[in-house]
Amino acid sequence: MATIAKKVGVEDDAPQVHRIRITLTSKNVKNLEKVCADLIKGANDKKLKVKGPVRLPTKTLVITTRKSPCGEGTNTYDRFEMRIHKRLIDLHSPSDVVKQITSISIEPGVDIEVTIADV
Repeated sequence: MATIAKKVGVEDDAPQVHRIRITLTSKNVKNLEKVCADLIKGANDKKLKVKGPVRLPTKTLVITTRKSPCGEGTNTYDRFEMRIHKRLIDLHSPSDVVKQITSISIEPGVDIEVTIADV
């Protein structure tokens, strides 16, 4: 039989590294890009491994309505649309560092979703 040598009394003091995915969503591109740049700058200052921002396709929500409130008259229509922009940023870091990075001032109208997974 083969003998397996175990190290006794040696503990791993290094913090566990997580794969963190930050999803940013907004209707305003300028605010979204500013928050992305701030997050990446903060992660690079802490010497973290960063991938992104990945620009996902823009969702366009369209509503077409009649202009006439009573329904009479010529058939004229209004077309309203709202564009939703989305960015992904992937980080490899301990979970306590992410709290420091995401504590930046977030522009109004930008939603942030943080997902943490083990590597």
